[in-house]
Amino acid sequence: MSRISRSLVTSLSALALAAAGMTVATGSAHAATCSQAYLPLPDPSCQPGALNPDVTQSTIDSTICVSGWTATVRPSSSYTTALKKKQIVAYGYTDTSTSDYEEDHFVPLELGGAPKSELNLWPEPQYGTKTAANKDTVENKLKKAVCAGTVSLSDAQDAIISDWTTALSDLGLS
Repeated sequence: MSRISRSLVTSLSALALAAAGMTVATGSAHAATCSQAYLPLPDPSCQPGALNPDVTQSTIDSTICVSGWTATVRPSSSYTTALKKKQIVAYGYTDTSTSDYEEDHFVPLELGGAPKSELNLWPEPQYGTKTAANKDTVENKLKKAVCAGTVSLSDAQDAIISDWTTALSDLGLS
């Protein structure tokens, strides 16, 4: 049986991956399936959101409603920067400058989002009319409402996941 050269196998593999809608980068295959069509929200097939099981309605007084609690669960910047670089490629952003994106928690830590889950972290653009800074304002208002008891934790989480741009009005907080 004849041996096939490594370069031929590599070329054929890259061709097969390209035909399947995948790319080769740094020796591994990455699906290019995340769509920018949902902006200012993440693609729900890539980042549907994920929750921290330690944060429930019954634990909010010892978790999210404690000043400084999110700092105790926030992942390191080395973790989020590496993930951001990978996800910028997955979203097919032409601007690949990491400083133009915030590796944001779709369900924020302030509302019990999973700190390190790739299902909950995504590269949110810092440009446009609805940015990460706008989302931060919504997150803070929702957290205050949850901690004040005017909105349940699950309602706030659902509103963020449905559409953070309408979350406040959907919950009667705007």
